[in-house]
Amino acid sequence: MRQRRRQVIQSAMIETFFQPQFELRQLCCFVAVAEELHFGRAAARMNMTQPPLSRHIQLLEHALGVKLIERSNRVAKLTPAGRVFLLEARRILHLTESSTQAVRRTASGEAGSIALGFTASSGYSYLPRLLLQRATRTPNINMVLKEMVGTDQVDDLLTGAIDVGLMRSPVKSSGFTNIKVASERLFAALPVGDPRLSQSSLRLADFNGQPLILFAQEGARHFHDLLAKLFEQEGIVPVTIQSLSQIHSMLALVRAGMGTAIVPEAAQALHFDDVHFRPIITTPADPVELYAVWKTDNENPAMRPFLHLMEAGWTTDPDKESDSVLDENC
Repeated sequence: MRQRRRQVIQSAMIETFFQPQFELRQLCCFVAVAEELHFGRAAARMNMTQPPLSRHIQLLEHALGVKLIERSNRVAKLTPAGRVFLLEARRILHLTESSTQAVRRTASGEAGSIALGFTASSGYSYLPRLLLQRATRTPNINMVLKEMVGTDQVDDLLTGAIDVGLMRSPVKSSGFTNIKVASERLFAALPVGDPRLSQSSLRLADFNGQPLILFAQEGARHFHDLLAKLFEQEGIVPVTIQSLSQIHSMLALVRAGMGTAIVPEAAQALHFDDVHFRPIITTPADPVELYAVWKTDNENPAMRPFLHLMEAGWTTDPDKESDSVLDENC
């Protein structure tokens, strides 16, 4: 019995503590009177008669335990406490309105946050263009950027740590949607004095038996396998002098005169001194591809407007039957 009485008392204390002291409607009425300094005009502004308006003010004063307004023949005058509370009431009402709008924008996808994983090379060209579009078309969507290799992106997509991944190969596992968002050519990075600089473009045959700085299998598997496939198709046997995983490191060795490198077109954005670029004619012409990948069941409302940013450059995954990935999955 004593335990039951204690629980009832605690419940009553909690209910009293969390009970709202005043309502937003009362704040609106107070601000109207405080700004009009006339109960008649304030009542008309609030689309009500004066008695309920006065009642709202009285309830508010009772809840606060202070007098806010001096009344005299429908004319109102703020007390010192009323002048202070007017500033707070306006702030509360503004915060309430802005919070409501923010929640509605988030629910509709007009605002929110997208966690985007990307590979280093996608940050040279495609990613900056995408972020510029975002700033113009969806400024209320915040971007959380995470640089990581493709395999780590897949892991983070599975756990929900990122919403979208920008990676070089599509994910063929069920539950993922893959869209090609960009493709580019391969370029030769040549040091000063290389005789091939006299040519406006090169072919893979120009590298047969020549020293090359190539992508390492570990850390740059996609580019390593892509070049290996192209070399095999044309019977090219390059001489590998170094294998690296990062494009900027490869260009640094080219600048040092250690050899040439074959890199994606976007590598030109790094602007290394004394490193010159020439396009390489290949089949296909644009073998370097970039995919946007996301979990098909991703429920983030901001996904739809964000994916629309990339829509113009999209090529639908050939394994997909529908031409409208957005309509089908978002």
